[in-house]
Amino acid sequence: MTPATLGHGLTAKGASVKEVALMQVLGRVVALWRYPVKSMAGESLDSADVSWHGVAGDRRWAFIRAGQVANGFPWLTIRQRPEMSLYRPVFTDPDRPDASPTVVHTPSGAEVDVQDPALAGELGDGVRVMKQNRGIFDVLPVSLMTTQTVDSLGELVGTVLDPVRFRPNLVVEAAGDAPYPEDRWVGSTIRVGDLEMRVDQRDQRCVLVNYDPFTTERNPAILRTIARDRDACLGVYGTITRPGRVTVGDPVLLRAGVSRAA
Repeated sequence: MTPATLGHGLTAKGASVKEVALMQVLGRVVALWRYPVKSMAGESLDSADVSWHGVAGDRRWAFIRAGQVANGFPWLTIRQRPEMSLYRPVFTDPDRPDASPTVVHTPSGAEVDVQDPALAGELGDGVRVMKQNRGIFDVLPVSLMTTQTVDSLGELVGTVLDPVRFRPNLVVEAAGDAPYPEDRWVGSTIRVGDLEMRVDQRDQRCVLVNYDPFTTERNPAILRTIARDRDACLGVYGTITRPGRVTVGDPVLLRAGVSRAA
């Protein structure tokens, strides 16, 4: 393997040969997701621009529960309405997601503007929608999960799990087959395509993960297993240290010599 070649025919975009020689290959991106409306269905992407505020268009809209404006977590989510995952938001101008009008395909087959009061009314009495250009994130702007983590949890639970259940932005197939490899990346800065991201912390999970995003069927064993065996955490969160474009197939790189959490 030459310094500029990272296995599987992958190369490090934006990296010099010298930089590549100082990097360790952690894996490669196998899926990329954004969620235009908080708790509604995600959109699978081939590539996306990622700014200081996360994946372009990610979680820019959210619905607020009636009487919860002053609440620290006022958002209407799958916790309260599991069927929200069956509503599918779409940007009418996908090349400009942060500026594009957004329409929502409802489970009944209707197509409505995200700002249409009828949509908020369908979700609950007194519900209203808001937009925040910086994104409406629970913790940090980018979430990452490996396929090994999803598979390992599935083995513990005794069922096949889809990464979409956990609503990550980046799904990575890590090098090797060790379980939960992203835990060891916490505290490190990784390069993904043109993007650099600091992996800041593990992702603490809530009851949302119990709901199948395609059927809304509830399986309490999922969160129970994460709480029992994983300190209630699965996957990781990060912040952007250099904005850039990410494409499915990009290698995920770690600079050699950077200490990693055990």
